[in-house]
Amino acid sequence: MLSKIISEIEESIKVKSDIINDKSLLLKIESLANEILSSINSGGKIMFCGNGGSFADSQHLAAEFVSRLRFDRAPLPSIALGTNSSNITAIANDYGYEQVFSREILAIGRETDILIPISTSGNSKNILNAIKSAKDKKIRVIGLSGKDGGEMKNLCDLILIPSESTEKIQESHIMIGHIICSIVEHEYFLNR
Repeated sequence: MLSKIISEIEESIKVKSDIINDKSLLLKIESLANEILSSINSGGKIMFCGNGGSFADSQHLAAEFVSRLRFDRAPLPSIALGTNSSNITAIANDYGYEQVFSREILAIGRETDILIPISTSGNSKNILNAIKSAKDKKIRVIGLSGKDGGEMKNLCDLILIPSESTEKIQESHIMIGHIICSIVEHEYFLNR
């Protein structure tokens, strides 16, 4: 059992090491932080969406922006789409589950916002529809994915985790989310 634990940790370290050694990926992470700052400075908000574990990550990251990460500060405008169960059940019933995020974007999205869709496969239909709806509203979209990026890679800019393992991709997504929140928090509140 100990060897399995060590193997899992080593695999996680390898993925993170691959990220550290990919300058273009690091620049995309930096760019996302800058785009979020630009959005907030323009009166926009950050919208996250995902399914399953990626939905949990969406809620987690939205909470880091609204509440705090490293120090007490004013809240930053962020929301995880799909958290209103009445919206989700009504939209899924009336339009289909593939529209649950896109309908919310159509309702509350503005051109100054940024959408961060999270999908380990890059192929979730409701995520792809959310990206299309955001782009129709001229909302900037930068996604988090893994594996080969799936269909997302053809629809938006992507921070692509170099792994085939769903859980290692998710671990890296939350790490990147924390890094981005840390940068935004620091730049917005301490570097003005």
